Amino acid sequence: MTEKRLSFKEMCAEFDVTPRTLRYYEYIELLHPDREGRSRSYGPREIARMKLIMRGRKFGYTLEGIRQWLLIYEKEGTHAQMRAWVVSADHQLEELKDQRVQLDEAIAELQRLRDDTAQSLLKLDSAT
Repeated sequence: MTEKRLSFKEMCAEFDVTPRTLRYYEYIELLHPDREGRSRSYGPREIARMKLIMRGRKFGYTLEGIRQWLLIYEKEGTHAQMRAWVVSADHQLEELKDQRVQLDEAIAELQRLRDDTAQSLLKLDSAT
């Protein structure tokens, strides 16, 4: 059985990223594709790493934070990485909760301003 490999173009399509993004992830050493001349191919390890990168971005992690977390696996193994992940996830959950509070406040204020303006507009329209 052959392992799944993706070309550069396929990797961009699979993860819905631009070529520039994928090249940047390589530049900052998040990904290490196999190279043959100018072409790149991504094996199961790089595909798995990209899944983790995309998940980390979805959860609001910085690229440096993701890179550090991936390095723990390479240097210390799965157990250390899992331990670091739990600590990191606890921190990120608090950060996201704080952001949600800020967003809820901004939404409520914007809604009040919108409603006040709509009321003022109704009064102006009915006066004419």
